[in-house]
Amino acid sequence: MAGPSFNDAESPLTRLATRRTKQGVPFLSEAEVMAGERLRADFTRAALTPSITQRWEREPRRSGVAKGAADLSDTAIDARQRVDQAVRVIGPELSGVCLDVCCFLKGVELVERERQWPPRSAKLLLKAGLGILARHYGFEREVSGGRRRSHHWGADDYRPTVGGKPK
Repeated sequence: MAGPSFNDAESPLTRLATRRTKQGVPFLSEAEVMAGERLRADFTRAALTPSITQRWEREPRRSGVAKGAADLSDTAIDARQRVDQAVRVIGPELSGVCLDVCCFLKGVELVERERQWPPRSAKLLLKAGLGILARHYGFEREVSGGRRRSHHWGADDYRPTVGGKPK
């Protein structure tokens, strides 16, 4: 499934990914960046981004009737479940900074000002949250060359058949 396309220049995550530590290595690993971008794609797909434009729906809303989950596509519902799972995995302490930077595209300095945190603290908490998320998505194994294990209901030696013949 292809994800939404984004302008990388607008993402604070992209800017952090290009920064290097004193040792010369990127501040964010490739797996952490991939995890943040996947969270952002699911967040966008889930239609959780605030709407700032006029709605051009064919029929006016009836007064007193709010749009709800029944009006969402299956794709959006699935994406909302993935975002909810990701937020649960990251935990309440780190999910806010991950959502602010990856999904709402707030810079780390703005997050620190809004939350009255010390300088450079949001950057470290974001890195910790993205590390957890990268493990959750399995990106650490993927980036390091490890093979992702496929999940199936069969026994370990199970092999599917194609056309009635074992593969």
